[in-house]
Amino acid sequence: MPELHQSIAQHYHERTKYEPETLAAKSQRLDWAKQPVPFKEYRIGSDIDLKPYIQEIPETFVDDPQTQWWQRISRLLFRSYGLTARMPSLGNTVYLRSAPSAGGLYPAEVYLVSRGTPLLPPGLYNYQCRTHSLKLLWENDPWPALQAACFWHPALESTQLAIIVTAVFYRSAWRYEDRAYRRICLDTGHLLGNIELAGSITDYRPHLIGGFIDEAVNDLLYVDPLQEGAIAVLPLADLLDIRQNLPSGCTALPSATETNYPYIPDGELLAYFHSHTQIPPGITGKLNLPTVKQAKSLEDKYNFPFCLKVPTATTAIDWGDNLANLEITIHKRRSTRAYNGEELTLDELKALLDFTYQPRNYINQNLDPAPDYFDLNLIQTFIAVCGVKGLETGCYYYAPKAQELRQIRFKNFRRELHFLCLGQELGRDAAAVVFHTADLKSAIAEYGDRVYRYLHLDAGHLGQRLNLAAIRLNLGVSGIGGFFDDQVNEVLGIPDDEAVLYITTLGRPR
Repeated sequence: MPELHQSIAQHYHERTKYEPETLAAKSQRLDWAKQPVPFKEYRIGSDIDLKPYIQEIPETFVDDPQTQWWQRISRLLFRSYGLTARMPSLGNTVYLRSAPSAGGLYPAEVYLVSRGTPLLPPGLYNYQCRTHSLKLLWENDPWPALQAACFWHPALESTQLAIIVTAVFYRSAWRYEDRAYRRICLDTGHLLGNIELAGSITDYRPHLIGGFIDEAVNDLLYVDPLQEGAIAVLPLADLLDIRQNLPSGCTALPSATETNYPYIPDGELLAYFHSHTQIPPGITGKLNLPTVKQAKSLEDKYNFPFCLKVPTATTAIDWGDNLANLEITIHKRRSTRAYNGEELTLDELKALLDFTYQPRNYINQNLDPAPDYFDLNLIQTFIAVCGVKGLETGCYYYAPKAQELRQIRFKNFRRELHFLCLGQELGRDAAAVVFHTADLKSAIAEYGDRVYRYLHLDAGHLGQRLNLAAIRLNLGVSGIGGFFDDQVNEVLGIPDDEAVLYITTLGRPR
């Protein structure tokens, strides 16, 4: 039986840790005959082709408001989750998309909900990335049901469009088993980062909603909740319509904290955990919801008087006129397969941190100065530096509020990083490795077990900003979701109560 003092989120995290002694036993041989298809296919429903609205020079449509509107929607979806390459693999075709995904499995599905615009009738649409089209699934007005499911969130009051992101669990579980829930939320976080930035390119402002009645949103989408579940809702404020840019309201709401749960067999833990972090129906109105204090400022921990402190404020990355370079970067982003072991410069590392953690520095480039996260106060950032010119090797805590690196351990960690990243050479050869962590017990005390989603979604969102900044600087970057959890804390000197969420490796590509 599980320990009674552990909530289901803590139990899930402990049960899905990789250990050096047990990794081989957990690594099953993949059943290629049961490999999931990373797309949804519909036998009925009409299609809206978005391909004609992908143009290299967007200004060509500036005189045609209708075409311009379709072009914005087309670009928003394409830059968020569109197909960017086809690659042959083992007799099949692997489709790569704008957002990265562990193992190329792409568990997320994107739906567009229309309240009814002059050009898009009210209804529910699925984004079909292989054909870059919208599949109309339901023609009636779904908006009142969406508002009710999201507790009448203010961002849904005057907006006309919303994106709903779901996860198809088996797509990742086929390879990563119960640990797949971590990967699913990280992958969805990458997608949320893309949607936010693609919104800046196309004059939409996505408002992030993580607190909703899961069953109601799943019913709205007509999905089987055992196979697929809603993860995030994003109303899209049209910045070209001044009536739509409303305050975003609360992004995250808490769930219950469950400590009385039965023994859950391997292979069933993911489904049990997701279903028991839902906000149930029957809660009527905002007054009956538990309250969360989100007004606190971003706290900077680990401020030791004796540690080396390196300021990180720097010149912002240039994304070009009309964010053209950002659009190109999203399109050409790829995860690096190998590094050459050469050093980064301190200025490059500063620029990566600046774009990821200081969005207000980019308001002059028309990027959203305050993108929505669930709660960045809960996430800490540590960086293992092995090869950065002008910076001692060691482990650093990054303090985003103070904009400085604080050295907490003095050592070159190359050999240990190789081990911690399950023997992947990416860990050994990287110039710097970023670790996102969270005090899981404290986070659960604030948001309940549902916070496990929020933490990994936020870590993935930060990871995607690191991804794009690195590609813009012609650097290599690759996220790693598989690692020896406990040994990371031990080797780097990170406190034991910090659960490791995600690793991003940075270096010069081979």
